[in-house]
Amino acid sequence: MDPDSVPQEITTLVGREVYSNNGVFVGEVEDLRLDLDRQDVTGLALHQLNRELFSGEVDASRGVIIPYRWVQAVGDVVIVNSIVERLTGPADEDEEEVAA
Repeated sequence: MDPDSVPQEITTLVGREVYSNNGVFVGEVEDLRLDLDRQDVTGLALHQLNRELFSGEVDASRGVIIPYRWVQAVGDVVIVNSIVERLTGPADEDEEEVAA
């Protein structure tokens, strides 16, 4: 069986560092947001944030939740779209889940 097709426990994401696809540190996964009806991960709750990315936008003690659709790869670290580097706050209702 292909090891990539073996289901992993979602708890294995907790504690992993998150980087943009440009190599910029974003934060560390603290928890996950789940949609229990769809049995799907919808977001990653991050803490230990990169203060340069989130200064003035988010209270550092609270963290953020980024949409799981931004995740490009999961391995030893989590890689997300570089859009997180341009994050200035929720632009519309679709982005509502970004600021926690």
